[in-house]
Amino acid sequence: MASTKPKKKNPRLASGRKRARQDVKLNAANTSLRSKYRTAVKNVEKAVLAGDKTKATELFAKAQSIVDTVADKHIFHKNKAARDKSRLSAKVKALATAAPATA
Repeated sequence: MASTKPKKKNPRLASGRKRARQDVKLNAANTSLRSKYRTAVKNVEKAVLAGDKTKATELFAKAQSIVDTVADKHIFHKNKAARDKSRLSAKVKALATAAPATA
């Protein structure tokens, strides 16, 4: 999905040009991590919906690590990361308690 924003003018000062180059790299890195985060959360939620307890707990452990990494790099606020981990954890725990009752 390409952005349709008009191209900005090039900065005149050398420091501004360097900053523009750095911003491109930083933006790419942040976008990649944000995508990785969303994918990890989505995978856990899919496993919960499917009712696969072992897979959900395994994916949740990986997702926790990714969420913490994203929060440490200030891509998301630490409170958002904690909130998301808490919600995912609650879903996985609810799955774990519901599974033995039906089995």
